[in-house]
Amino acid sequence: MAGAERAVGLAIMAKAPRVGAVKTRLCPPLRAPEAAELARCFLLDAVERVRMVAGARPIMAYAPIEAQGQFEEAAPGFALIPQRGGDLGERQLGLIEDTLALGLQGALVIGTDSPTLPRESLDEAVSLVMARDVDVVLGPAEDGGYYLIGMRVAHRPLFENMPWSTSAVLGRTLARAQRLGLRVACLPTWFDVDTGADLERLRVEVGASPAGSPRHTRAFLTRRIVGAVSVVKPANHEHHTPDGGGTAASRGR
Repeated sequence: MAGAERAVGLAIMAKAPRVGAVKTRLCPPLRAPEAAELARCFLLDAVERVRMVAGARPIMAYAPIEAQGQFEEAAPGFALIPQRGGDLGERQLGLIEDTLALGLQGALVIGTDSPTLPRESLDEAVSLVMARDVDVVLGPAEDGGYYLIGMRVAHRPLFENMPWSTSAVLGRTLARAQRLGLRVACLPTWFDVDTGADLERLRVEVGASPAGSPRHTRAFLTRRIVGAVSVVKPANHEHHTPDGGGTAASRGR
């Protein structure tokens, strides 16, 4: 691939999808093993989406460091960078610095929690981060954070002392950028899947289209719905079971 085609690094930040360590805010309605499986599906769908973006070098920023082999299997052909730093801001800043240190001219960072994000938004981000009249690219999230951030120079003040995981993140980032004289370009607003309500919205949105991306997430949701239905026994008014015939799976829907 020519150098111009690899000027931008598009990095996915991800944690190993281990039971009890990921998507804990989705428990309930999910059980911990289901939440880990959903996180794995989100990861695989993000890999497929990033792989299709033209003009970007795919990168996987993984944690913990001992999970390298798991990410090599999940993202073949991606450059692997271990996450470093304490809070989310330090890890994002470190990833941008490490991406630019690869000799790339621009760095874009995304998470895995927006499985229905259109690939076209990432295509647009690649173009914007290299635009001469843009210093910072942001993908606003509906919850007040952002699903993407990109830049050609690592601007440390955008990541320090930020109230991460709150609705104030996007607003404060924009305010700091303005004070620094940085020109910001925003992508279309999208939503993350963090809560049970988000998961239901995802189920409805994915169900509204018969096929296509995100295929791993779609398969998970289909399996879960079918599995929940299959354990519900027909009513039998003559022979009642002591516990009413229900199961944990059917109650957890």
